[in-house]
Amino acid sequence: MSVADVPEREEVDEQYKWDLDSLFASDDEWEDAFEAVSERLGDLEAYEGQVTEDADTLAAVLETREEIMRQVANVSAYARMRSDEDTADQHYQALSARAQSLSADASSAASFIEPELQQCTREELQAFVEENPALEQYEHYFDDVLRMKPHTRSAEVEELLADLSEVTGAGGEVYNMLTNADMEFPPVEEPEGGEVRPTLSNFTTLLKRRDRDFRQRVSDTFYEEWASLRNAVGTAYKNSVKADIKLARARNYETARQASLDDANIPVTVYDNLVDTVEANLDVLHRHAELKRDVLGVDELRSWDLYTPLAEGEVDIPYEEAREHVVEAVAPLGEDYQNRVAEGLDSRWVDVYETANKRSGAYSGGTYDSQPYILMNYQDDMSSMYTLAHELGHSLHSELTSETQPHVYSGYEIFVAEVASTVNEALLTEHLLETVEDEQFRRHVLDEYLERFRSTLFRQTMFADFEHRTHELAEDGEAITPDVCDEIYGDLKSTYYEPMAMDDGIRREWMRIPHFYYGFYVYQYATGISAANALVDRIMEEGEPAAADYREFLSKGSREYPLELLRGAGVDMASPEPVEQAIDAYDDLVAEFESLT
Repeated sequence: MSVADVPEREEVDEQYKWDLDSLFASDDEWEDAFEAVSERLGDLEAYEGQVTEDADTLAAVLETREEIMRQVANVSAYARMRSDEDTADQHYQALSARAQSLSADASSAASFIEPELQQCTREELQAFVEENPALEQYEHYFDDVLRMKPHTRSAEVEELLADLSEVTGAGGEVYNMLTNADMEFPPVEEPEGGEVRPTLSNFTTLLKRRDRDFRQRVSDTFYEEWASLRNAVGTAYKNSVKADIKLARARNYETARQASLDDANIPVTVYDNLVDTVEANLDVLHRHAELKRDVLGVDELRSWDLYTPLAEGEVDIPYEEAREHVVEAVAPLGEDYQNRVAEGLDSRWVDVYETANKRSGAYSGGTYDSQPYILMNYQDDMSSMYTLAHELGHSLHSELTSETQPHVYSGYEIFVAEVASTVNEALLTEHLLETVEDEQFRRHVLDEYLERFRSTLFRQTMFADFEHRTHELAEDGEAITPDVCDEIYGDLKSTYYEPMAMDDGIRREWMRIPHFYYGFYVYQYATGISAANALVDRIMEEGEPAAADYREFLSKGSREYPLELLRGAGVDMASPEPVEQAIDAYDDLVAEFESLT
C-alpha cells in the first residue's frame, strides 16, 4: 500500500464499518448513559457492611452490581471502539479516558463485596442459596471467591487497589498511544518505483514481498524507528513489569506469574509444561527455517526472510471471497453455528479495512448486551482471511455464552478464548485443502497454516519465556533496561531460530509486541492452538457428538474453571500431550510441504 493509499475513514463504504448502534446511537446517548451509571455507584456503596446480612440482601447486592457493571461495560466499549477508529481523535481519547475512570470507580465501589463474602464459610453461603433460589446461579462464583480468599485484602485495601487500576495500567496505555497515535515510519522505496510507508498493520505483509533487498530496507527502516524510541518503550515496559510485581505482592503471591495464572485457576505447571515441551522440540522449528532458507535459495536466512512465503506468486483474496470461505469452513460445527457466522458478517460486526490512524492489529469485542464487534485491518491476503476466521471464533464464543449464561459467567478466560479462535483457523485449513483444486492456492494455504503454527505455538512460547525471564529478574531486584531486554530476547531468538543469522534489529523485536503489557497473556495463544488442534481432530473423526461437546464448551462461558471446561470438550491441558500432538501436526505439515518442493 503506497503512502497515499491508506484511506480516511469517511472514504470507506458503511457496509465495511462496524455498526455501534447496538451500544449507543450517538455520543449524546452515551453521555446520558455515562451520567446515569455514574449516579448509581452510590446505590452499590450503600450496601457496604451488609453483603451477608441475609440471603435477600446478598441477592440485591449482586443484582445491583450486575446492572451497574453491564452499563459500565457498554460505556467503556463504545468509547474504546470509537477511539480505536482514529487513535489521534482527541474527543474520543477523552471519552475513553473518562470511561476508564468510570470503570475504575465502579470497581472501587464494588470492592467491598468479595472481602465480605470471604468472611462466610462455604456452609453459610450454601444456606443462603437454599434460602433464596435466585442465588443458585452464583454457586460457582462463590466457590471462586472463597478460593481467592488468601489473596484478597481488606475492603479498604481492595478499594485502594481498584482506585489505582488506571495508574498500574499506565505503562500499557502510554505504549498504545505512542505506537498507534504518535509513531510514524519513514517511507521505503519500492523496486518498481514509488514509495510505501511501513505501518504496524502492514509490516509483516511487506516482509512477504519477493524482492529481498526491499524486505531488508523495510526491516531496517522499521527497526531503526523503534530504536529512536528505545528509552520511552523501555521505560513503559519496565513500569508495566513493576506494576505486575507490585500487584502480585499486594495480593500475597510469590511471583507475578503465579498471580496472573491463579486468576483463572491455572497451575504454573501448565506454563512450564508448554515451555519445556516446545523448547525440547525446537528441531522441528529449525527444520521449517531450513526449508525456508532452501526454498528462498539464500545462503543465510535473515530476520527479513522469516515471513516470506514458501509458496511462489501472490494470492489475492478480497474480503468478500474470504467471507465465503470462512462460512463454508465452519460447517462441521453445525448448521446453527454456521448460520450465526453468516448473519454476523451481514450485520456489520466487522470494521474491515485499515484507515488513517486506526488502531493496528485485530480483536473481537462487544459486551453482554451488544452484538459482537471485530476490528480488522484487512489486507486482501491469506493472512487476513485467517485473522477473520480467528476473530469470528471469539465472537461466536461471546454470542453463545451471552445467550446461555447469566451475566456473572458471561466472560471467559483467555486460556479458553484462544481455543475458540484457533479451532476456526484449523477448520479453515481443512476446508481449503479439501475443496480448492488450484495447486498454487493450496501451497499458499499450507504455507499460511505452517506460519500460523510457527508464530502461535513456537513464537508465542518464546514470548512467554521472555516475559518469565524479565519478571524473574525484576523480582530479584535487577534493573529491566532496554539493553537487558535486547540480550534476553536476542538469546531466545538465537535458540529458537538457530538457522537464522541475528542482527540488531531483530533483538529489538520485543519493543513491538503490545501483548507484553498484559502480563503473562501470550502463553495462552500457544496452549490455545494445542487444545484446538486436538479438538478439531476429534470433531473431524467423530462428527456431531464431538461438535456438540465443543458447542457446549463455548456456551458455558466461565461457569467452570478453564481446565474443567476443556476436559468436558475432550482435551486435558494439564498434560503435555496436546502440546506434543500439536508439534507432531506441525512436523507433518513441514514434511508435506517438503514433498511438494
